[in-house]
Amino acid sequence: MRLLIVEDERRLALSLARGLTAEGYAVDVVHDGLEGLHRASDGGYDLLILDIMLPGMNGYRVCGALRAAGNDVPILMLTAKDGEYDEAEGLDTGADDYLTKPFSYVVLTARIKALLRRRGRGGGASPRLTVGDLVVETAARRVFSAEREIALTAKEFAVLEQLAIRAGDVVSKAQILEHVWDFAYDGDPNIIEVYISALRRKLGAHYIETVRGAGYRLVAPR
Repeated sequence: MRLLIVEDERRLALSLARGLTAEGYAVDVVHDGLEGLHRASDGGYDLLILDIMLPGMNGYRVCGALRAAGNDVPILMLTAKDGEYDEAEGLDTGADDYLTKPFSYVVLTARIKALLRRRGRGGGASPRLTVGDLVVETAARRVFSAEREIALTAKEFAVLEQLAIRAGDVVSKAQILEHVWDFAYDGDPNIIEVYISALRRKLGAHYIETVRGAGYRLVAPR
């Protein structure tokens, strides 16, 4: 899952990004409303964390512009304002949820997971993906093989999730990098091979096929 944080408090934004990256999300951060609107308009994000008081363009206007353009990305608004009229204005412009600073990180992650589950039920990826005896529970972030739970790291799960969403289709390294690592990642794309090898060891090599020159494919064992 790719998240975009639009927050001008740099220490808060980077702290959130570190925490959410550790949870297995790919996270991009911008500190200006106009840049946030530009990034979000390009698509590819599963959720937007949007501050209200921003330079360039405030969060209300960013949210309103996205909704007017037909962009239905889930939006969680963050603000230091705590009045009911501020909350109403945020929701009226199209935000899906609203969190007042200071907030608990545990509450933030719970709200994010709830919004992503809601989006899944609305027609996105199913929260439960099945490929043969392999079951990937995207909301609970749990994996089972023949009813035995498999322990995966956050990044291993995120890579497997991208394969499971497109089960049977070839998924390129570029597609995995785009959704599992952040926008600014400029490291070796062969890092994907490390995680594919780890998944094969834990799940069984027969689940993941290599399509030479193209990518990887998750399949049900024959």
